[in-house]
Amino acid sequence: MNLKQKVKAGLLFLTACFYSNAQGQDFSFKNYNWDTKETKVEIPAKYKDEKEVILERNVKIEFVPGKDGALQYYLSHEKIYINSDEAVERNNKIYVPYGSNENVIATKARVLLKSGKVIELKKSDIKEETDEERGVKYKYFAVNGLEKGAVVETIFILEEEPELKGHTIRMQDEYPIAKGTFQLIYPDHLVFRTKGYNGLSEPVITEKAPSAKFTTLTVNEADTPALDDDENYSNWNNNIKRFRYKLDANLANGAKNLFNFKEFSTNLYDRFHPEYSKKDQTAINDFCKGIAKSNDVQEQVWNIENKIKKTINYSRYIDSKETLQDILKSKQANQTDIIRLYIAVFTTMGIENNLVFTSSRYKKPFDADFESYENLDELLFYFPSVKKYMTPLEVEYRIPLIPRELAGTNGLFIKEKSFAGTKMGIGEIAMIDIPGAEITHDIMDITIDFSKDIENPLVTSKIQFGGYSALNFQPIKDFAPAENYKTILKSIAENYTAETEYKTLTTSNDGVEFIGKKPFVMDITFEGKDLVRKAGENYLFSAGLTIGKQMELYQENKRVLPVEINNPHSYTRKIKIILPQGATVKNLEKFNMDKKLDVNGKTEAAFVSKYEKKGNEIIVENTEYYNILHYPLEHFEAYRAVINAAADFNKIVIIVNK
Repeated sequence: MNLKQKVKAGLLFLTACFYSNAQGQDFSFKNYNWDTKETKVEIPAKYKDEKEVILERNVKIEFVPGKDGALQYYLSHEKIYINSDEAVERNNKIYVPYGSNENVIATKARVLLKSGKVIELKKSDIKEETDEERGVKYKYFAVNGLEKGAVVETIFILEEEPELKGHTIRMQDEYPIAKGTFQLIYPDHLVFRTKGYNGLSEPVITEKAPSAKFTTLTVNEADTPALDDDENYSNWNNNIKRFRYKLDANLANGAKNLFNFKEFSTNLYDRFHPEYSKKDQTAINDFCKGIAKSNDVQEQVWNIENKIKKTINYSRYIDSKETLQDILKSKQANQTDIIRLYIAVFTTMGIENNLVFTSSRYKKPFDADFESYENLDELLFYFPSVKKYMTPLEVEYRIPLIPRELAGTNGLFIKEKSFAGTKMGIGEIAMIDIPGAEITHDIMDITIDFSKDIENPLVTSKIQFGGYSALNFQPIKDFAPAENYKTILKSIAENYTAETEYKTLTTSNDGVEFIGKKPFVMDITFEGKDLVRKAGENYLFSAGLTIGKQMELYQENKRVLPVEINNPHSYTRKIKIILPQGATVKNLEKFNMDKKLDVNGKTEAAFVSKYEKKGNEIIVENTEYYNILHYPLEHFEAYRAVINAAADFNKIVIIVNK
């Protein structure tokens, strides 16, 4: 049983206790149905010209007793107005929601055509498809006859394990929602803690009648505007209207502050810091003998991480092992086992560490003011002496690099404290810092030599990719076949040769052993004839393309979301242009660029370029950097100017004349 399964098992036990005094009964929406007399839906005037509208989204979750403890019933009732070819294409498959822990009680779908005709889909219309890449099967209604002006209506009812530790309901979408309702129905001896985000309406709790056994919490939201999920450099999930809840108390048995971080931290520390048997300690000692020793803590952690990731096969689907000896002998581990092993090694080698629980800032943003186990999905280790993090599960990472979505957000740090000689785990919420722009620093050194042939200059580029940029390339060598690796390198090089065939290509520091230690280096030479155009006595050279293709940030509509980037990063570029003796050159002033973005009085993003001419050599130097993750919406245009400056540099053409 892995860590998440153990936590879930504990939740189920607690859930059963919460409902021990309840009497078995059916859930309130068991016979829920659409209006069978309705054959045509009136579209509100304000939405008639929209391409797609969610006219109604009604979600209900009810907690009721079951044969084996508490169960959760989930209802989704949705009406979608289809008014574009894209919407027709998007909705001609209605996916049936189901999972390994869910029992589908009801699945219904129908189409209300503009003419008044109703097409009711049957179970025989349900098809199955397989995502070959992920190996996942999906069931869906195949919708025939869907057309613009139609309304698609669906009802799904599921029986599930209860979500009591924390759950989030989205109340906003990529399309307008005319009417959105969420209801939480639960026995009146339970108390839930809730929170709304981004201007969501406050929940309303129904008055309890003296005979009432269930309480209903309702959130109503009308005319919720669409929030597009296609704006570059943004965090959609953090900005939508949403509602979060978790079970907080049980009045029947007096339990309070349920699923709190303090209890979680204590239990997890105890679980992962047992007293090791002599056989287990001997096995760990022997394992540690094979790890290179270093007085530098970060290097020592790197050596431990590298050893474990190269010798132990991690998979969340592997059965848990009883002892550490079993893990080392089988060379296989699930999530719980791999954490047990890391902690045993760190303890044996005297490396102070904190286990950190967090969540992806792009999926379930961590709220420091709302204790929810929903935010404890991902794992990291933190090493206080060097203030660096390590990810134990992702095989391609090495300290100090961790998945970027787990940094720049809060986490629960489980720290070891001693009280009267007894060690225990204390949970503290703190920010997980992300490696700065100095770590992900790319350096380009380019020489363009016209001295031998003005129509075909020789271009030499040395590119050093640092931090997360290097991480994009370094692991490939160890995981891809040699021939595939050559092909991949060629495609990378083409970005810096303007797709011209290179003469030479060499790389260094490629492979897992250099991740987090050294930059990935690529040396390229190529003939620049494809970058030269002759115009009379002049030669037009596209000098800007030698830094590689740069993305231009377009924003056709008014920007809605603030900027959030994956990680801080920076670039330093130096271009040396060697001219033939006696040649003249024009347009050099184009190399002078200065775009900056100040946040709170400090320059946090910039693209600055300048040149100088010495005899027959021109030296161009530019720097580009993005120091922080978040740029407020009011600074978007300045941010766009900085990021587009590199694309503008791409367009620079100099004029050379003999």
